[in-house]
Amino acid sequence: MTINELREKRNQAWNAAKAFVETKRDKDGLLSDEDSATYAQMEKKVQDYGTEIERMEAMAAMEAQLSKPTSAPITEKPLNGKPTEDKQPKSFRSTDAYRSGMLNALRTNFRQISNVLQEGIDANGGYLVPDEYDSRLIQVLNEENVMRSLGTAITTSGEHKINIAATKPAAAWIEEGGALTFGDATFDQIILDAHKLHVAVKVTEELLYDNAFNLENYILEQFGKALANAEEDAFLNGTGNGQPLGLFAETGGGTLAKTVATPKPEDVIDLIYALKRPYRKNAAFIMNDAAVAAIRSFKDNNGAFMWQPSCVAGEPDKLMGYDIYTSPFCPANMMAFGDYNYYNIGDRGTRSFKQLTELFAGNGMIGFVAKERVDGKLILSEAVQILKVTGSSKG
Repeated sequence: MTINELREKRNQAWNAAKAFVETKRDKDGLLSDEDSATYAQMEKKVQDYGTEIERMEAMAAMEAQLSKPTSAPITEKPLNGKPTEDKQPKSFRSTDAYRSGMLNALRTNFRQISNVLQEGIDANGGYLVPDEYDSRLIQVLNEENVMRSLGTAITTSGEHKINIAATKPAAAWIEEGGALTFGDATFDQIILDAHKLHVAVKVTEELLYDNAFNLENYILEQFGKALANAEEDAFLNGTGNGQPLGLFAETGGGTLAKTVATPKPEDVIDLIYALKRPYRKNAAFIMNDAAVAAIRSFKDNNGAFMWQPSCVAGEPDKLMGYDIYTSPFCPANMMAFGDYNYYNIGDRGTRSFKQLTELFAGNGMIGFVAKERVDGKLILSEAVQILKVTGSSKG
């Protein structure tokens, strides 16, 4: 008989005993000696059931204790001979073993994949970039991509929503004791999504298998420069369809402050003061090298050159006291002036490497592709003002 069956019988016996008492009480609510003896037997039966249930529960607990295995089974791959209990919970991408595994996989065209590397496979079959590589890639991106150095980068795990005040409160003078007026605050929302960017590099088989060749630096440098160029082009000129929305986009980009046929010094001054004062504190120019060549001869009313070369290595040149940054992807007939902290760059997840097995086989080369997901948007159009030139002399 099972424990549950005994519990059921105990409950039935107890209910029967209670019912017996209720039906046998006399007018004074008492039981006769004979009924009291019968009830005592019924109560003892309930207690006997309880004793037996406790015995069976103790036996079940003992059985479970004795049935436990004396050692834990191995449920994961051995860690290079190290005991599994020494394994610390940490990100596999940050380990030296993962980095070494990635470099070995690159050199062998991903024919030798270590156990630790198999843990870092993304949804599309690529291998996640080691943490050190990822940080060095970001460093190259920041050095090569002017918008990464000026904008605000955000790491996202999903759609990133940014709420922006669409209306601004205005102060008003009132008479003493006069009624207060309240305006309705409204908000717009900017969403940073994720657009896929793939970049491929080629390495000759001879260099790949030559241990003297610094494959690690080459891969990072080539991927970094290629990603930076593609990103910068999109951050400046992107349409927002399958790619980031660019700073110079007609809709969603900066504010077109002025359109001129031929740029003059006063147009630059107008552009500066088209930007509201709070944004001018951190403002800078972005323009094409051709525009710099055109404005270098501009002078103010006192005959002083408006453009000033940098006196410190690594520092940008200045125009009217504001930094100038150049980009080959900036439209030759436009220049921007604004606070680019309001251009948000959303990095989704982590970057990954993948091998291209057949694409370059006929040329004796091996290809690798890097993948990232990124988005970019200017969250406040008024934070960046744009000067557009329509004539043949572009500035």
